[in-house]
Amino acid sequence: MVTQNPQRLNGFVPKTSEPLSQKSCFETPDIACYTLNTMKTISKYIPRFLLFVYAVVFTWGAIEPSSRAVWKVENGPIFAIALILTVLYIRGTRFSNLSYILMSVLLIWHTIGGHYTFELVPFDWFSDMFGFERNMYDRIGHFSVGFYAFPIFEYLLRSGKMSRPLAYAFGLFTIAFVAMGYELVEWIYAVMSDPTAGAAFLGSQGDIWDAQKDMAMDTLGALVMIPLHMVLRGGKDLPENRGN
Repeated sequence: MVTQNPQRLNGFVPKTSEPLSQKSCFETPDIACYTLNTMKTISKYIPRFLLFVYAVVFTWGAIEPSSRAVWKVENGPIFAIALILTVLYIRGTRFSNLSYILMSVLLIWHTIGGHYTFELVPFDWFSDMFGFERNMYDRIGHFSVGFYAFPIFEYLLRSGKMSRPLAYAFGLFTIAFVAMGYELVEWIYAVMSDPTAGAAFLGSQGDIWDAQKDMAMDTLGALVMIPLHMVLRGGKDLPENRGN
């Protein structure tokens, strides 16, 4: 008499302890496994897709900008950021897809602003909606600078270099420091360059407190990233969870 394995009665096959993410969809007809592997395959291409979108916007922005001089100084730092992120990606230093999405906002937003100059971007609909008297395109761009605090948190926590409170403080102050430095660069350029190009690069639109407000928006963006990181990443950005 052949004794059946009780675990296989009625077609029941016990689940293995192997994580779902490690299963091969060719070894099991599990729909959840297939969906998960498909999503992981797609997610690998998100940074590359974002780089492609930036390249398209950059190419468009380089064609007959409002001011070639302003276009050069506006796109120089942004192109450098995109290049650094690309090199880091190739060399294996990578961030989460959410970080890449957040960082791409500044790259694309700023590149569009460099094409028109920030004061002349067709953004009146936004100003009219909220009753602003100036073009607020540059303010939103400065707010997106703060998004870079998110990958800073991610890197510091994953590498185990800092505790969570210190990582959040370091990311916040890094953004504030960069914001201050950029405003100084804008001021130096405005003083030393052609007056028209300098004024367009500053984008103050007659506001004597423009620099301070820009720095405040940079810092506010970084502040918003702290609760966002706590909610969306939680304990994922820890040394023992680097693969997540």
